[in-house]
Amino acid sequence: MTLGTDNPADTQPLLQNTTNQGYHNVGYSSTNDSTTSLTSRDTNSVTNHDTSTPETITVDFNPDGDPDNPLDWPTPFKWAIVSMLAFMAFTVTMSCISLVPLATTIVADLSPSPTTTTSSASVLLVTIWELGEAAGPLLIAPLSERLGRLPVFHGAHFLFIFSGILAATTTTTSSSSSSSSSPSGAVTRFILLRMLSGLAVAANVLNPAVVGDLFARDERGAALSLTFLAPLVGGALGPAVGSAVAERWGWRAVVWMNVALAAVGEGMFLVGFRETYKVAILRRRKEKLEVEAEKVARAEGKGVPRFRTVFEQQEDRGGRLRDEILRPAIVLCGSGVLMLLSLYGSVIFSYYYVYSTTFSTILLEVYKLSPVTVGSCFCVFSAGSVLSVCICNRFLDRIYRRMTFLHKGVGRPEFRLPLSVVGGFLMPLAVATYGWAAQLRLSLLILLFSVCAIGAAMMLALIPVMAYVVDAFGLYAASAMTGVIVTRCLMSTFLPLTTVPLIGMFGYGWAFTVFAVGSLLLAPIPLVMLRYGERWRRFSRYTREA
Repeated sequence: MTLGTDNPADTQPLLQNTTNQGYHNVGYSSTNDSTTSLTSRDTNSVTNHDTSTPETITVDFNPDGDPDNPLDWPTPFKWAIVSMLAFMAFTVTMSCISLVPLATTIVADLSPSPTTTTSSASVLLVTIWELGEAAGPLLIAPLSERLGRLPVFHGAHFLFIFSGILAATTTTTSSSSSSSSSPSGAVTRFILLRMLSGLAVAANVLNPAVVGDLFARDERGAALSLTFLAPLVGGALGPAVGSAVAERWGWRAVVWMNVALAAVGEGMFLVGFRETYKVAILRRRKEKLEVEAEKVARAEGKGVPRFRTVFEQQEDRGGRLRDEILRPAIVLCGSGVLMLLSLYGSVIFSYYYVYSTTFSTILLEVYKLSPVTVGSCFCVFSAGSVLSVCICNRFLDRIYRRMTFLHKGVGRPEFRLPLSVVGGFLMPLAVATYGWAAQLRLSLLILLFSVCAIGAAMMLALIPVMAYVVDAFGLYAASAMTGVIVTRCLMSTFLPLTTVPLIGMFGYGWAFTVFAVGSLLLAPIPLVMLRYGERWRRFSRYTREA
């Protein structure tokens, strides 16, 4: 995700502008003698142009104002689109998190009889979402740059709704009872449908790009903040609302509720969303001009001019899609700095699922709380996360400017990392406190405070790392961020699966002490990067120019 740039190559990394030299330009007036003053909305300009000799005409937006250019759309309409993006970000996060406290109930309901793998299946039901989200960016991002944002949004939303309907209607079959050593077929189908729902999440991948399509550099902050805040609200409300709905109408009603929210969001996209991707808009403009020019040429017996958009490149488009899918892996493997920070960030983020897959069990079995109260307790994690977001918004740039001043005005990406050092060393303390509070049955307030600290530590650790990646990788920031997201999702899928065996062997206290020690071993990474990162970045061609 690249922020704060007006260069189309930054928000649309697959594209590079082509030169207009030697071409006629359609879409704006020019004072250059080598260009022709034409507009895409003036078809007579094509008719009056001498097409006796085939030529190439470049199609672009009118820099003096163009109703098709997303940057020139009315501000209220732009904010309507941002509101749609925020609503879908809220919906997909709520769909993921609302089932977390219900995972054990769902597995028990879909299983014909209790099995030894029920606990592991409950954890996998929660974490499998991240496996889908790991694959999603590899397809959604390049497809959006091939087809445009709108068709990808529609396709992802319909897939999300369809998988939700299938999940809500999943039932136990009689043949499932033949196996007592593995989850039933119904549980397996539900887990796979959860992965499919994660794969269909387009909001988290495309929202920053759409904001970049709509707003200039100095106008994006508020819009991005809204799209970042919406998932936090969904994560805070999801468990509480899901628990309350499930207690009265059952867990299937929670799934149907999420399907209904997604359907409302897709309805808004069908009615009010317009294509924001400049390349797709200009491509349609070019196709329209080609049809009109062909009619004129046929009527007058003259040659048909060739049209190309300002973004077009003369290369194999299939190869481009293949390269874009592979590029995150190439950038990740080509930078030791990125691999270290990806490992650090992925382990830190996975502790969210380590806590969330055990939190409801602890509250129900150790503290004997009601399901509705359990759902409400999940809000404390979001409270800690919001607190850290506020801290980063207030101090991240200040720290960067201060360190730049102390280094004679020379800024470095590493100056983004001091807050991440704080989050890295806070996380093991919070995780260990969480485990021992459950083991020793300490006050509920201590347990809730530890959960709040986990949320605060996670965001303090991750937000500066994301800012570092954007600064350090420049033109390769989008691919680097995709590599970080994929690594994070894979770690969040599989590391929490060790939680149940560790608790079974050592109990809550020592099991979470193991996680705390692992976190403590990785905590020095931002500190080491702050000291040696500039030197290490020189070894990778992707960060050499940062």
